[in-house]
Amino acid sequence: MAMKIRLARGGSKKRPFYRVVAADSRMPRDGRFIEKLGTYNPLLPKDSEERVKLDLDRIKHWLGEGAQPTDRVARMLEAAGVLEKKTRNNPKKAVPGKKAQERAEEKAEKAAAAAEAAAAPAEAPAEEPAAEEAAAEE
Repeated sequence: MAMKIRLARGGSKKRPFYRVVAADSRMPRDGRFIEKLGTYNPLLPKDSEERVKLDLDRIKHWLGEGAQPTDRVARMLEAAGVLEKKTRNNPKKAVPGKKAQERAEEKAEKAAAAAEAAAAPAEAPAEEPAAEEAAAEE
């Protein structure tokens, strides 16, 4: 039997609540499970102790029996110290999208133009006020 430790969704619409269960991987997500191993309430603040509750002894038992945790449950178990942290490879995570890159380029061009404009008037202000005064007198 292919065992999984996974989340089974409960709660009403737009108010999710999850049970951490050991279930046969062929059963429906919210369907038949073998044992309830904990709960997860994503609506609570992240620092709340009530957000994730796990029966670590039973989870270790099922892991010893060969049950595979899903990605989300594995992250919870890593936070609890039951599993070792996996190195995740997402090389494009820090790369901004095309539109963000275009905006950054436009901003850099404007900044360069502003720097040039700021440097040019710093040399010429002595001449400009005299020209303005002469124009004002006429």
